[in-house]
Amino acid sequence: MSIRLGYQIPNYTYPGVPVEQTFDTVAAQAREAEASGFDTVLVMDHFYQLPGIGAPENAMLESYTTLGALASLTSTIQLSTLVTGNTYRNPALLAKTVTTLDVVSHGRAVLGIGAGWFEREHHDLGFEFGTFGQRFERLEEALTIITPMLKGEASAFEGKWYTTRGAMNNPRVRPTIPVMLGGSGEQKTFRLAARFADHMNIICDLDDLARKVGVLRQRCEEIGRDPSTLATSFLIMGMVGEDEKEARELAGTIPEDRRNRAFAGTPDQVAEMVQERVLGAGIDGITINLVRNGHRPGMVSAVGTALKKLV
Repeated sequence: MSIRLGYQIPNYTYPGVPVEQTFDTVAAQAREAEASGFDTVLVMDHFYQLPGIGAPENAMLESYTTLGALASLTSTIQLSTLVTGNTYRNPALLAKTVTTLDVVSHGRAVLGIGAGWFEREHHDLGFEFGTFGQRFERLEEALTIITPMLKGEASAFEGKWYTTRGAMNNPRVRPTIPVMLGGSGEQKTFRLAARFADHMNIICDLDDLARKVGVLRQRCEEIGRDPSTLATSFLIMGMVGEDEKEARELAGTIPEDRRNRAFAGTPDQVAEMVQERVLGAGIDGITINLVRNGHRPGMVSAVGTALKKLV
């Protein structure tokens, strides 16, 4: 499993598109990504739109329903969340959910998972949020349950937060399903990635990326794991214009707190920046979203053509 070039769809508000055509617009982006060299399509696991992208009441589709529908409309591209909030689902149910996605997609599912962070969703929808430490305790227990279930092993676990009693997980189409963690924490997330994950999507400012890669490798070495067996990727907010004028206009919409994770320019200009600042920092793969204009026909293809040469 490898996410070398991923396309994330974080936005479901498309001007001029009626709500009954929302998913059609999502599916068109996924098919365009598959045709233009992307190897993975990823969606957010949220119930409200995130600050910096739109208002909380803006459209947001449930992630696994969306991925299941995309599985029937694509044929080769991997499907994942970036990333599943562990706090939203019982871990044994999540193992069953992603395994069913793998069956439906003929072996194309990736389990992206993280500790969860968006407090308002928890408050409004009635999910327990807990403290920072508690959320990571829960994530560790969840991974202890989920990873054997993805391999077809019965899970028997008695923890502080979760219990399983010989939980089974059938049918399956592969010996296991790849696990990707997403986050930035060097003490908690990186240690869990070294223990459980096949892939780590590192979240940080660009200036800190090379150092984070080094710390992740150190966490692998601390437990005797070859760091080369844990692939890495980085999520880019792409403000990509068809020309420099549009790119400048899009650059002006980048939220202040995401300016160190966003690239603005034409497809070729963004590719040059990605080569230098992301791949040059030691990252293996790229995931990009096109928050403002990814729904415009041809944009995903243009970006894929420029970026696939890098990976």
